[in-house]
Amino acid sequence: MNTRALALRLASGGLPVLPLRAGKVPFGNCPACARNACGGRPSMKTPGRCACPLPCHGWAAATTDTTVLGSRTWAPYWERAAAVAYHPGGAGLTVVDLDNEAAITWARATLPPTRTVTTTRGEHWIYRGAMPSANAVRSGVDVKSRMQYARWLGPGKGTMAPLPPVVRALLVREETTPSRREVVSSLRAPRWDRQVASGCRHTERYVLTGLAHGLDRIRAHTESGAGAQAFGVARFLASQHAACPGPCGLDALAEQIVAAAVAVGVPEPYAHRAVTNGLATIQGCAA
Repeated sequence: MNTRALALRLASGGLPVLPLRAGKVPFGNCPACARNACGGRPSMKTPGRCACPLPCHGWAAATTDTTVLGSRTWAPYWERAAAVAYHPGGAGLTVVDLDNEAAITWARATLPPTRTVTTTRGEHWIYRGAMPSANAVRSGVDVKSRMQYARWLGPGKGTMAPLPPVVRALLVREETTPSRREVVSSLRAPRWDRQVASGCRHTERYVLTGLAHGLDRIRAHTESGAGAQAFGVARFLASQHAACPGPCGLDALAEQIVAAAVAVGVPEPYAHRAVTNGLATIQGCAA
């Protein structure tokens, strides 16, 4: 099956696709879109108004519109295409791209089983659910979802699982080196008490003891890993309140977790992101 016919079949099944040229990369922008002079497509990080009929802007050109894919304007690109790519995020999917045997071994020990596709160097593990994309989240591991494309290499094997928290946590990274001495946080985190948690079903001692244990875990990671710990602590504490009628004062708990992470060198924006993502993994938790 040629690339155009394959693309039309995939698009008919709801997968946004685009052509790749030699080298497994998208075709370059047309002159009107070069250097993003057109402002970019509406689906990009900075939404623009570009309605270029050509497959410009890489992953953002992916579409399920078979009229576009089969048009005369796209025909020359399909004639030169070396492969078909798809936009995972546009299909509500996330691809964990494992580039070597070590990465595959790690995934088998860490990630829940899901649909897998064999690649040239490793495997794609595909999950239901979209998230931000990032390269090199660990050695040999990329996460492809929103704002990235993945090469179509076949339907794969196995049952597709929901996107797990452990994959979301891969994006929680400290991007600066902590100070050699203890960092004093300037954040003034509010205290958790019954005034902010009038609907919590737990005792104050229970909540504060759990929080203290979590903060100790974060503070113990003075060299690296405090951001990931903050994600895990936030997720665990949120899970304890999933059945509460609320409010449970999770915002106050979250601020204390952020302050602990910042105190050991995690940049404040990344600490907030880690904690927010951790809380968001628990559906139905009472704020």
